[in-house]
Amino acid sequence: MKYKTKMLVERFSKTLSKWPSVECITVNEAALPDTLDPYFALILDVFCSASIPGAEERCRLYGADVAAFESSDHNQKDRFLIGDIPVRLEYKFTEKTEGLVSIADTKQEFLWLLKDSGTYGFYRLVNGEIVFSRNNWIYGIRRRLENPGDQFWIEMRGAAQSKMEHFLSDMGAASFQKDEFHYLISSAGFIKMACLTLFCINRHFEPSHRAYYKRVLELPVLPESFPAEFENFLGADPDMTMQRRFALAKLIARGVIVL
Repeated sequence: MKYKTKMLVERFSKTLSKWPSVECITVNEAALPDTLDPYFALILDVFCSASIPGAEERCRLYGADVAAFESSDHNQKDRFLIGDIPVRLEYKFTEKTEGLVSIADTKQEFLWLLKDSGTYGFYRLVNGEIVFSRNNWIYGIRRRLENPGDQFWIEMRGAAQSKMEHFLSDMGAASFQKDEFHYLISSAGFIKMACLTLFCINRHFEPSHRAYYKRVLELPVLPESFPAEFENFLGADPDMTMQRRFALAKLIARGVIVL
């Protein structure tokens, strides 16, 4: 973490940790690159056990140099700039977080509630850098997520794989109809779900979308031909027609399904 980023993390941690309801603060990995990186953002996940100050008071407490402040009351997210650095504070309530974790480790009959949202929320819980912890709450959460069990991964894989096959079918239909718009949307959905299926097969929580490309190729269990097929699918070869990319997608899907 760069010095300027570290100073801001310390600044906001000091402010937020004064609120009695704040149990834990973690830093998202989007804060690790240089601030000049186009993907850079200072994102803090703030876990709270009770209510927090209102949006106007929060803005005031963040400091006089806050610019372009906006808040979503529904999602409890604050976005603003400090100079040219984008900052996002996401407030998450511990009770709701515990409920989601319970679905993963003890109440797996409710796994259907997670199938649309995926596992990225768990990834952030496990991998965020802890910069403040009032007690051991976050460590208990992380222990519970160390091994969600066979049923969790089987069902999450099933959901992702089913969506992959659905997008593959849409790709074929769009290719036949020469529908470039639907084809583009279907292609993006297909490759995302193919990667998500592979994360589930390897029992890894999915990272942010911008990290899919690198992380999926680092997984220990992959179809032998997947790296080359993946690169070709994403490539900008002008000879890669819709029909050829659809044929390649079928090969990728076949390799994923047999794992």
